Amino acid sequence: MNSVIMKRFLRNSSILIFPFLLMIIINEIVRPTIKENKYSFSGITAMNSSARITDKCSWVCHNDTNYCMENHVKYLEPYSNYTNIVYFGVIGMLQMTGNYGLANIIFLVVLIPLLIWYFIIKSLNIQHQINILKNT
Repeated sequence: MNSVIMKRFLRNSSILIFPFLLMIIINEIVRPTIKENKYSFSGITAMNSSARITDKCSWVCHNDTNYCMENHVKYLEPYSNYTNIVYFGVIGMLQMTGNYGLANIIFLVVLIPLLIWYFIIKSLNIQHQINILKNT
């Protein structure tokens, strides 16, 4: 296999896999430090707490956004009029699919990261072409 193609394949694969790998590593490092009761739903136990904790987010924040906004949103509070439109709009669109959990995974975990990855790769390839043109 051509070395340029192999280098691009390794670069592109690394850009796709590294963020997920980093997220898994951080989660597994943090998991043993969580002392609160774990959140359980439909036979699945999450690593985050199910308790109402005022100094950090928990599953209560996921299920009750107003609780989170009252207790945890401090730095972005002046911008909440703008961010809430997008935030609740995305949640509303995911709920309109009829299966919020599946739609969340498909769009926010798979499709959007793949789209971001595609544009990063596209940008790197265009920059490579620009560099070639500059050197000729």
